[in-house]
Amino acid sequence: MKDQRNLHLKVQELCDCFATADPLREMSRLPDESDKDEGALKWLALAVLHGINDNAKKITINKAGDGKVTVTAKYRGSELPSPGGDIGTRIFEAVKGVTHIDGDEGEIPLAVGVRDGSLDLKVKVEKGDGSETVTIAFPK
Repeated sequence: MKDQRNLHLKVQELCDCFATADPLREMSRLPDESDKDEGALKWLALAVLHGINDNAKKITINKAGDGKVTVTAKYRGSELPSPGGDIGTRIFEAVKGVTHIDGDEGEIPLAVGVRDGSLDLKVKVEKGDGSETVTIAFPK
């Protein structure tokens, strides 16, 4: 992640750009994204939009010690399309850049502007047993 000062703004711009798209369909296309850093930011924006559209309680992305990345949403416990290993790894970097969480663990509120409104999310980063997890919790 190159210019971390503007990552938050970039995620908000991508939310606006993809506001009328189908987030799950766009997520399923991300493993083919040539710019992996941009793909990570797109994934974050699409996860926010999916959570809003489908009334998710939280979305969790997990990277296992072997590099396999999985995504689940709490509202139904089903897996969402994986961004793939390369973009998945960069999502963790992007989240830390956007939230300014230092180290391996932390939790912070994150306001995200979507169209002409905003949303207060809770972002949590955890690391343990060779895996990393980012959880995006949506308001009730």
